[in-house]
Amino acid sequence: MFDSLSDRLGGVFDKLRGRGALKEQDVRDAMREVRIALLEADVALPVVRRFIDQVTEKAVGHSVLRSVTPGQQVVKIVNDALIEMLGGEETAELDLNAAPPVVIMMVGLQGSGKTTSTAKIARLLREKQGKKVLMASLDVNRPAAQEQLRVLGEQVGVATLPIIPGQQPTEIATRAMQSAKLQAVDVLMLDTAGRLHVDQQLMDEMKAVAAIATPRETLLVVDSLTGQDAVNVAQSFSGEVDLTGVVLTRMDGDARGGAALSMRAVTGKPIKFAGTGEKMEALEVFHPSRVANRILGMGDIVSIVEKAAEAVKVEDAEALAKRMEQGKFDMNDLRMQLGQMQKMGGLGALAGMMPGMKKAKAAMQASGMDDRVLLRMDAIIGSMTQKERVNPALLNAKRKIRVANGSGTQVQDVNKLLKMHQEMSKAMKQIKKMGGLKGLAAMFGKGGLDAAMPGLGGGMGGGAGGMPGLGGPDLSKFLKK
Repeated sequence: MFDSLSDRLGGVFDKLRGRGALKEQDVRDAMREVRIALLEADVALPVVRRFIDQVTEKAVGHSVLRSVTPGQQVVKIVNDALIEMLGGEETAELDLNAAPPVVIMMVGLQGSGKTTSTAKIARLLREKQGKKVLMASLDVNRPAAQEQLRVLGEQVGVATLPIIPGQQPTEIATRAMQSAKLQAVDVLMLDTAGRLHVDQQLMDEMKAVAAIATPRETLLVVDSLTGQDAVNVAQSFSGEVDLTGVVLTRMDGDARGGAALSMRAVTGKPIKFAGTGEKMEALEVFHPSRVANRILGMGDIVSIVEKAAEAVKVEDAEALAKRMEQGKFDMNDLRMQLGQMQKMGGLGALAGMMPGMKKAKAAMQASGMDDRVLLRMDAIIGSMTQKERVNPALLNAKRKIRVANGSGTQVQDVNKLLKMHQEMSKAMKQIKKMGGLKGLAAMFGKGGLDAAMPGLGGGMGGGAGGMPGLGGPDLSKFLKK
């Protein structure tokens, strides 16, 4: 996400930080490069002009150029301007403050990911907010569109309105409203029909549905990969329908970021969600400040903490903490930690959110290291017997060959994993000598590690590629063959 833009801006600001003093011309030259980087990222020209003028005016000020760290000051100004461009410090959340059923209407062009986004948001409301949700497909034009929503509903555990062939969108909307009231539904999500392009028939249909359902939220779903076209689509819709927010899909594949950076400034509508993959859980609430930090390579520790809280079960963390207190750490423990990493989005996602990890992430890609490393490690552990997992010392040369053959890897891969485990076991014993986790936490002062990872009393992530609560396996030693 934003990789190419982040790399370009990172290079510009590295030059500024490397200088002890800055002249006004230095700042203006840097802003010229930032302008080119934003235009290449497909950010709308009026937005780029406004952004550069705003940043330059503040950055060439006397207080900045005469400060002790002028380079850092300029980066701070750019960061603040990026946050403002993306929507400000406050996160735009769904407005569900109305008498149930609260209606959320999803609109957008065909192929933008509207139906999938409907199911993702429904899952989020059910699992995170405990809402009773009903979904209804009003798309009678695209073949199997209603069936697609029904299947997705089964996947996320959300009810869908029964399909009655031949009904028109307004009839389905009326039936959905009646059904939602009878079933005491909290949120009703209406997935409207898309088109290959914006036309009057589409707009009239949406207006008719809106008149029946009176939606509290009308979310426009746009594909971020289409860049400036996504912004143009948003403008077309906002002129016809009373939009309340935007859902940007395929953000994980958007290395430029033009749509995200232009959307709020051009349409005046906040980005509420970002789709980051095909899986149903691959949907993030859009936080402008966190996205700005990622663009400037400052990391996003808050998101990592949230992902860890979702992936790590409290009982598992407590059980592992007890084993660590005793200086124990076997292959089953390592396998559990690898699984948690996968649930948190894998190596690439985590590296992209770690401060200062841009170069490390590039090195990972250059070495061929990706999420298949986690799968390969899991396969190796899965090929061991239960006794071998508990006591890896049993793995002699013959057993290693069997494990390698069973997991489709090489003996050297098995050896790398065993070495990693040995290093972690030594770390566990060192922790025990230092008085266990509580003693370690005390070294960091009151509220240090305990605040970072409740239940483990351990740090959130022990460095590049480190595991939650451990400082975990050094995955850089387990490279792809």
